[in-house]
Amino acid sequence: MAQAVALRESSRKAEIVAAAARLFSERGYHGTSIQHLADALGLQKGSIYAHIGSKEDLLFAVVNEGADRFIDRGRRAVEMEAFAAVRLRRLLVSHIETAIEHLDAATVFLNEWRYLSDDRRERIQMKRDLYENMVRRIIDDGINAGEFRNDANVRFAARLVLSAGNWTYAWFKPGGELGPTEIGEKFADLLIRGLEA
Repeated sequence: MAQAVALRESSRKAEIVAAAARLFSERGYHGTSIQHLADALGLQKGSIYAHIGSKEDLLFAVVNEGADRFIDRGRRAVEMEAFAAVRLRRLLVSHIETAIEHLDAATVFLNEWRYLSDDRRERIQMKRDLYENMVRRIIDDGINAGEFRNDANVRFAARLVLSAGNWTYAWFKPGGELGPTEIGEKFADLLIRGLEA
């Protein structure tokens, strides 16, 4: 019985977080109220507070889950037993797939995270740095192995890779000519060609 109640609570909280991601993506964090969220879910405002502590708790949940998704898929690319070019391709394709599969959450992760309180923003910044370091590690491995140009600036190359992936959410239209995997492959072709020794 207690397990069923906990499962229901967990399911309701996930539903609230998903609705918050959608509204924060559409309206922005500051443009979204708890009343907007309650209306979107067909709940009373007080019912929302039974599941969350504050609106910022919801923002943190959306952003933190987004960071963890990127890190999880990035880690898989970094740990592949493959050439750096293959690993970098996998990371970029995974990045774009993750951003598009979770478009609302990715939009919030990339735009609204700066509205978190200092402590929470710092925690997310650490995750963002960890993820960027994964990209740098792959590029550095490629340079050391002679796959990539030895004059490549690792920091700028990593930021270029992330920028290409990050801005996809701003122009991607579902049902368009290319899906996320195809977009990732095309971006990877261009970026890797620029890095090749």
